[in-house]
Amino acid sequence: MSIGYACLTVGVPNTDMKNCLLKNADEEKLTQLIEHNLSALQHIINYNVANEILLFRISSDIIPFGSSPVNTLPWKNLFQQELQIIGESVKRAGIRVSMHPGQYTVLNSPDQGVAKRAVDDLMYHSDFLDSLGVDGTSKIILHIGGAYGDKKVAIKRFAQRYKDLDECIQRRLVIENDDKTYHIGDVLELGFSLGVPVVYDNLHNQINYCDQRKDDFYWISQCRSSWKPRDGKQKVHYSQQNPLKSAGSHSESIAIDEFLDFYLRLGESQPDIMLEVKDKNLSALKCINCTTQKRNIKVLELEWSKYKYAILEKSPKDYKNIRELLKDKSTYPAVDFYRTIDHAYGQGLFQGNIVNAALHIWGYFKNLANNEERKRFFSLLQRYQENDGAIAPVKRFLFRLAEKYKQEYLLMSYYFL
Repeated sequence: MSIGYACLTVGVPNTDMKNCLLKNADEEKLTQLIEHNLSALQHIINYNVANEILLFRISSDIIPFGSSPVNTLPWKNLFQQELQIIGESVKRAGIRVSMHPGQYTVLNSPDQGVAKRAVDDLMYHSDFLDSLGVDGTSKIILHIGGAYGDKKVAIKRFAQRYKDLDECIQRRLVIENDDKTYHIGDVLELGFSLGVPVVYDNLHNQINYCDQRKDDFYWISQCRSSWKPRDGKQKVHYSQQNPLKSAGSHSESIAIDEFLDFYLRLGESQPDIMLEVKDKNLSALKCINCTTQKRNIKVLELEWSKYKYAILEKSPKDYKNIRELLKDKSTYPAVDFYRTIDHAYGQGLFQGNIVNAALHIWGYFKNLANNEERKRFFSLLQRYQENDGAIAPVKRFLFRLAEKYKQEYLLMSYYFL
C-alpha cells in the first residue's frame, strides 16, 4: 500500500507551478512555463523519492493550455529529454503517478463542443503520461459529469462516448463518485458495465451517498473487483471534512487519529490511498510515518526540525512536550508526535507566543543582519504588537533574510507556510 498526495508540494523550494493568462500564451511564454514546470516536477519527484512517497498526482497544469488550440508547441518533442528523465526517476523509485482533469472536462455533456474538448483534454493527459513512459497502472481519474435533467440518458451518453475513446485513453481511465450527482452505486454500475476501474471517494460519499447503511469499507470492497491486474493496485481517495467550511471542503491537515481508524479498518487488502488535503505532502508524510513501524526516530527528528517554530508559535506547551517525547532515541513515538502537532495546530493564536517565535527566528540573524535590517525587523514587530495586526509582514521579512543569508534550516521550516 502507498499513501500519496495531489499536485503541489508544500514547504519544498523550487516546486511551484506557473501558468499565464490566455492572452499572454505565445510560444515564447509557453516554452518558458513548460521548462519551469518540468523542472519543478523533477524537484517534486526528488522530494518524494527522498521521503519514500510512492503515490503522486501530477497537476493537469503541468503543460499550460495542454489541450487548448492556443498551445501549438510540439512539447512532447521539444521536451523529450526532460520528460524521459522525469519518467526514469518515477519508474526507478517505483512511484505510481496519476492525473485528474478538472471540472470542465465533461465527457457526457449534450453539447458536442464541450464533449469534443473533453476528449481532447483526455488525450492530452494520456499523451503526458505516455511521454513519461509509465505503464497502464498510472491512471487518469474522471467524474461522470452532469445529469442534464435525465441521469439515465446522461449515463448512456457517457458509456457511448467512452467506447469511442482511443485505446490509449481507455487503458488509463478510471471513474470516481462525486459529491453532487453520481453516487458510488451509479459509478459502480457504470464501471462494471464498461470494464472501467472505480475510485471510491469517502468524503464525496458522506455528502452524496448511495445507501447510508453501508460504510466506507463495504464500498471499497465492492470497488476492489473493478480493478484488474493490468490496472495495478486498487486506489481510493481519502479526505476529511473541514469543520469551518461548507460540506465537501477538504481539511487543512489530516487528523491522525481519524486516519488511523480508517487505515486499521481496511484490513489486509489495503488499497493505495490518495490524500486530498490542503497541506499536501505534510499530511502524506504524517500518515506514512504513523503507519510504517520500522522507521528510526531520526525521521521524526527531521520533521521536528521543520515543525518546531510553527509549534512554538502556536503552543509552547506542546513544543516542550515534543522535545521531551524525542529524547529517548530507542523509541519511535510517531503517533504521539503527530497527535501533539495536531493538538498544537488546533489552539488559538496569542500575541505573546507569536512574538516569542518571531524573536527565536530573529536569533539566527542578530549577528548577521546590518543596522538597517535590524531596525526594520523591530519596527515591523512593534507595529504588529501595537496594532495587533497581522504577523505576515514580519514573517515575510524574516523569510527574505533567510534567503539572503542562506539559512537553509529556516527555509525548510513550516513556520513560514
